[in-house]
Amino acid sequence: MGAAGGWAVATTGAGLAQSLGAATGDRLDRDRAPAAVARNAAAVRVPVGTDIEGGHAAGPAGIGDTVRAVLAAGAVAVNIEGGSYEPGGVPPQAAAEQTARIAAAREATDAEGGPLFVNARVNACPRGGGGVDRALERAAAFRADRADGVVVPGAVAPETVKEPVAGVDGPLNVMVFPGALTVAEPAALGVTRIGAGAALARAARALVRRAARELLGRGPTGATTGS
Repeated sequence: MGAAGGWAVATTGAGLAQSLGAATGDRLDRDRAPAAVARNAAAVRVPVGTDIEGGHAAGPAGIGDTVRAVLAAGAVAVNIEGGSYEPGGVPPQAAAEQTARIAAAREATDAEGGPLFVNARVNACPRGGGGVDRALERAAAFRADRADGVVVPGAVAPETVKEPVAGVDGPLNVMVFPGALTVAEPAALGVTRIGAGAALARAARALVRRAARELLGRGPTGATTGS
């Protein structure tokens, strides 16, 4: 991503967990995640952020330890999720629980004196359930607890991006992936940050599966031509 011209890179929570042998949905422990972040930060020359899912902690009290660990690993931004809609994952959290996690992350950042952009994920929008109004309510609560920006993954079409752009007081992050928005569309609407979520990790896994089938079948063909 850095070589392709990205101004910054960030690990996807799902991709990071799966690369370490854990399923997505707050199943990765804190001991393994920061070490992977440190390897990523050492490998590129652009700022590195990381999705820490729900904070790799059972509750707000443990978020500070996670934040200190990723700061030490070289991260300059974290994305904090509010639960998962994945089967078997941690259910979406109440807004009060999520705001407490954000506040704990900010307190730890301030105590360490390190610059860390805290991005809070709003799991409420047409795609995730709850509608735009609920998404805006949560975004306002998260910003009040000093989240630097918010992610609204359910805003996947121009008509569902316009209201968060107008209603969120602060930087807005949306997802771009096949079948949803292009990069140019959210930028034109006023979005300040975009992400691909787990799309690149899924694409990499799909390529490996296809290459493996070819190798175990008639031999390497198209899936390995770019190697």
